[in-house]
Amino acid sequence: MWRKGSSDRFEYLQTLVTEFQDTDSEEAKEQVLANLANFAYDPKNMEYLRELQVTDLFLDMLTEENENFVEFGMGGLCNLSMDPECRDIILQSGGIALITNCLSSQREETILSAITTLMNLTTSSSRSEITDPAILQCMLRFSLSESPRLRNLAAVFLQDCCSEQQVARAEQQMQGQQQTAVGIPLPKD
Repeated sequence: MWRKGSSDRFEYLQTLVTEFQDTDSEEAKEQVLANLANFAYDPKNMEYLRELQVTDLFLDMLTEENENFVEFGMGGLCNLSMDPECRDIILQSGGIALITNCLSSQREETILSAITTLMNLTTSSSRSEITDPAILQCMLRFSLSESPRLRNLAAVFLQDCCSEQQVARAEQQMQGQQQTAVGIPLPKD
């Protein structure tokens, strides 16, 4: 239905955003967020999603009580963070701190999206914030997870975003600490 043309695509996305803003139903909001997160995967939609300020909508979801809102918001940001303009919007909006908070989620999908998003947001100017020792220690703990997805993604983060010296320093700082997530519980399956 919405594939006819670009104006139809924009109108459809606009309808979703309006529906999200107008409905009081948590279930309807979850459905719309899930749809928007999926549309954020397609580069053809980026310009429209930026125009509709969907990046800000997803960022707002990261502080919600509803775990589904957080998961879909984080998933949408993960998809949007591949686009350089969306990446800049996320960085300029203080997104790193909001995304870092999602590392303490009980949901593995939310954590995986948060790690991937942090990797996508890594630039020369954001690297020092993204490779903060607290985040590295969190990744080191995740690299001990029983979950292969979490363990492997944490290892990729440490390898691709950090220097060997940063990782060694974080490991040294963790010496003597209990190797569970201090303040950051490992997700439940």
